[in-house]
Amino acid sequence: MTKAAGRRSRSLLGWWGLVAAAVFLAANVHMLYVAIDSDPGCAAHLKETGSAPGQYRAAKSSC
Repeated sequence: MTKAAGRRSRSLLGWWGLVAAAVFLAANVHMLYVAIDSDPGCAAHLKETGSAPGQYRAAKSSC
């Protein structure tokens, strides 16, 4: 392998690394934006402790 070919492959590998890092960063920024911007609102839940197994209530209701 010549020096020019080695530099070219390293440069190409570096660019692919930058592209992968940019995609990773953009995905995380998008996830953070959606998490902050979304408001699920009130969900139907039991107000009192249920007597049957599998019935749960919200730990701290905001409704």
